[in-house]
Amino acid sequence: MAEYDLKFTASPLTDTGTYKLLELPPELCSLIESAGDSDSSPGNALTIKGQAHEDAVLCTQDKTYALRSVVLSNSVLVVAPPPHGGGDPSREVVIRDQLNEILELVPSVPRLHTLEGLLKGQAYDEGQEGEGMARGEDGPPVREPAPRVSYKEAQATVQASDTELARGLKDRRVLSLEGNLRPVAPSYLTAILELLLNEIVSQSLHGAAPVEALSSALARDHELKREVCEQVMAWFGRVEDGKWEMDAAAVVREIGLGVLRTHKDKPIPRWEFVMNWRKKVVDTFESIISLELLSGNYLINFDTLQDPPLPLVTYFPCSSLPIDPAARFADLFLTRARWKAEEIEPYLTDIAVDRKERDKLLLKFARAVTNAEGVWYTARAKYNG
Repeated sequence: MAEYDLKFTASPLTDTGTYKLLELPPELCSLIESAGDSDSSPGNALTIKGQAHEDAVLCTQDKTYALRSVVLSNSVLVVAPPPHGGGDPSREVVIRDQLNEILELVPSVPRLHTLEGLLKGQAYDEGQEGEGMARGEDGPPVREPAPRVSYKEAQATVQASDTELARGLKDRRVLSLEGNLRPVAPSYLTAILELLLNEIVSQSLHGAAPVEALSSALARDHELKREVCEQVMAWFGRVEDGKWEMDAAAVVREIGLGVLRTHKDKPIPRWEFVMNWRKKVVDTFESIISLELLSGNYLINFDTLQDPPLPLVTYFPCSSLPIDPAARFADLFLTRARWKAEEIEPYLTDIAVDRKERDKLLLKFARAVTNAEGVWYTARAKYNG
């Protein structure tokens, strides 16, 4: 084994604290090793994201990793060859820094919840552009455009990979208009989807529908911008070669959510809710209606004063719950003392990377009880409602 003479750096104030050791999981090692290939994709870039008040994350093109510090039992010395002309590099090395920790990367869910705050006040609704109000010098209030948020601003701010951010914007129904991000108002989105279904039936369009025919009809008859119509179609199906292959289940689900949102504080009998949902959907698509489509957005409780007990539906969206796992479980168990396994699982999908991580959370925050009705979960901690 070669022997070297150790020397301390001549610039300790500059070098100390400038190095970090990052432990890479196998998939990131492969990504970095392939980055030097001439045919490597520009999507191989690694980006560290986070504001001063946030824990940093590392993002690839399609995944997000949390950065965690792990304390080492033994210190690690960072050494380098001596500077040019400062010694014999074959026999001497210079100690540049001393490390007592390494950074490890752990797969993480993207921090997409920050989009709600970032896009607050940017809603795109029927008949208005979401502007704020300002008062003229001597007259009534006049409209003042609210500060807009571009995709690049969201990309730099939100702790998520580009792929996850694009998926998050789609799931949250955020339009891109004139370079700015505008979440479409839920009621307006429901109205647009109802118009699209009615237009498909009225034009007797079967299979893939022509995008131009649909967008032109809605622009002409309902003054709906073509770019808005086309983006909405892309959210609910696949647009290819000027044809829209509609995801009927996704459309019916969104319309069902539109009906359900009005019952957050006022439960509605299940039969009545389904009936109202059917009224919003043309006959051709009624067979798709199922409460399972709305999983993670509603609760079923029973009016025991009725005989037999009457099932009531209440709007309870996963998106309204805290992102922190401890706070999430606290809210869930304050809402209900016990949950069936199939009922609680949809409320954990956005805080767990995969099924294994979800099971770890359940083991940490809940107790499983099995009886003739199946698996039930109750709280490990006591929550006072």
